[in-house]
Amino acid sequence: MNNEYQALTFDAELTAEQQTTLKQMITFTQTAMTQPEHAVFVLQGEAGTGKSVLLNHFFAQMAQKVEAPRFLVNHPELLKVYRQIAGATPGLLKKFFERPTTFINKAHKQNTQVDLAVIDEAHLLLSKADHYNNYYGNNQLADIINLSHVTILVFDPEQVLKTKSYWTTKQLQQVIGERPQQWVQLQQQFRLQAPVELLNWLNDFVSGEIIKPIELPATDYDFRVYDDAEAMRQQIVARNQEVGMARITATSGYPSTLDGGKHYITEGQFKLPWDQYNFTSIPWAEQPQTIDEVGSIYTVQGFDLSYIGIIIGPPFYLTADKRLGVNPELATDVEVFKHRADLSGTDYENSKVALLRNSLNVLLKRGVKGTYLYAHDPKLRDWLNQ
Repeated sequence: MNNEYQALTFDAELTAEQQTTLKQMITFTQTAMTQPEHAVFVLQGEAGTGKSVLLNHFFAQMAQKVEAPRFLVNHPELLKVYRQIAGATPGLLKKFFERPTTFINKAHKQNTQVDLAVIDEAHLLLSKADHYNNYYGNNQLADIINLSHVTILVFDPEQVLKTKSYWTTKQLQQVIGERPQQWVQLQQQFRLQAPVELLNWLNDFVSGEIIKPIELPATDYDFRVYDDAEAMRQQIVARNQEVGMARITATSGYPSTLDGGKHYITEGQFKLPWDQYNFTSIPWAEQPQTIDEVGSIYTVQGFDLSYIGIIIGPPFYLTADKRLGVNPELATDVEVFKHRADLSGTDYENSKVALLRNSLNVLLKRGVKGTYLYAHDPKLRDWLNQ
């Protein structure tokens, strides 16, 4: 296992905040195991606050005490990482780690339940049926709660990416209902080695606040804005040669069709294909040839990159009052906005904007040592360059 994923290992060092929360999770689980009701622990925090690291510590300890626990993650690239780590960790078995649909369908077929189910990235769970992916229920979280005595889950509504997995905190509360529960919010930024001024600016930028010039204090964090996407690519290549795990990524807005062919992102002299479907057990970001591809939210969500170059695509533009605007009609990922009966009218239109903002937010929280930006919209690009 390469050290790029050290942060995801089951023995990574915890902060004081994480240690306190870990004790709360263990106490909650041990108490709930003695009670008849199904119980739920919700771990919240924005991208980069170390939720997955904490979840891994918890699971590594509880797997020694609970028979046949399950660690569920709906992100196929992350699942590969977890299984790699489990194979090298005493007391953990690769079979403990599954996709939610696999777990649900198997449990229903065999009429079985588990004592403990841990869910990473629960905001990616399906909240409606998806026959294409062999899920025929109405809500994956509801099914998992019913199939496990204790459910521990990580949840961040700002990382929800598709209408078929559309979640809000209110919807999560409704699914959990009156069951015994505990909610904990992590605050400390764990991934980005950036000053708080930049973190606050990034949050304001992606949420649609007025874009103000930023004056950073003296810092080693490398934050740059480019007016040339090819120049940004060349710098990412140089960083990758220096330290590894530097990659170019982009938002939606460029040709993208699931037909097995290559589709290119073109910006001036810049031209690279989207990430290709990964049939191997090695995560996309760990494969050396992917320096010549453009990563998407589907290949980098949940991962640490040393440096990330982000192409902010056509759906994003500068408004007249200097905010980040969003035009969902320019999005090209047809999987994002699939209609659902319980989301219509203004709510449906607002959800489209929110999902696209979330996708950019996910990319903005990947770069441990540096973040480089290039905007397709000329006005947004010029304003950022100021």
